[in-house]
Amino acid sequence: MSTAAAVTRAVPKFRYLSAWFCPFAHRCTLALEHHAGRVEYEWVEALGWEKRTDDQNVTGSGHEWIYHWKSPELVRACPGALVPTLIPVNQNGTPDESKSVYESIVTIEYVDAVSGAQGKDRLISEDPFLAARARVWSDKVNRECCSTYYGVLVRKDDAERKEHFDNLIKGLENFSKQLEATSGPTFLPDGQLSNVDLTLLPWAYRYYVFEHYRGPDFKIPYTAKLEKYHEWYDHVTSLESVKRTLPDKDRYLEHIKKYADGSARSKVANAVRRGVAAHEFDDEKDEA
Repeated sequence: MSTAAAVTRAVPKFRYLSAWFCPFAHRCTLALEHHAGRVEYEWVEALGWEKRTDDQNVTGSGHEWIYHWKSPELVRACPGALVPTLIPVNQNGTPDESKSVYESIVTIEYVDAVSGAQGKDRLISEDPFLAARARVWSDKVNRECCSTYYGVLVRKDDAERKEHFDNLIKGLENFSKQLEATSGPTFLPDGQLSNVDLTLLPWAYRYYVFEHYRGPDFKIPYTAKLEKYHEWYDHVTSLESVKRTLPDKDRYLEHIKKYADGSARSKVANAVRRGVAAHEFDDEKDEA
């Protein structure tokens, strides 16, 4: 981009419909903060929780059902009423809901595209091969290392929880092996952040809840196969653009309790209870 073009380029602005606790939304937050100064956004807390009586003790826990509430703006702007949802703001300051962008991994790529960033500031590599490889692995870690998180928390049977946890560890080992193929410590070479890092990071940060709610056998181990993963984790969580996005751990523990005790009613929780992976939720079958 020429100097003149850089000077005249308008900074993209968004209403950012989000939720502080949501790891899916956290992905978009990471992208927005990585590109701080290149994009601007107004945070709108658009998703929350409300208690409803569980008269028949369906949860088996004695707790009320805890349902999502969704802001009218979120319902209008996103067909599934999901966070994150980005609504571009026109130059006259008017949000354009007809051009809303949603789905967490998609928002990472979208924010990167509109940011105007170049070179290693990009989250999608300018190298076509590296970009393609990263897209494959963002999907892979989403399935193997993120969806499995909810199986550990939501499933009631101990053997099922352990199966989900073991599958998660296998996914992390696969990711760790990929890190050995680059100059690291990130998925792309030379410390360049990517959509793969931002896809996994919100869940990696939250893995500490396993030990709290499911016991010491569910702590992410320090093994030779996970050495690169732990190096990756220490690096990415030390970045300033990442640190300012991380939710308070005690506050998040209190939030996630509703998943651990079975009282959460969300599309993801309902899908896992139904026996499918968290990323396979159905907007109709799993409506909360």
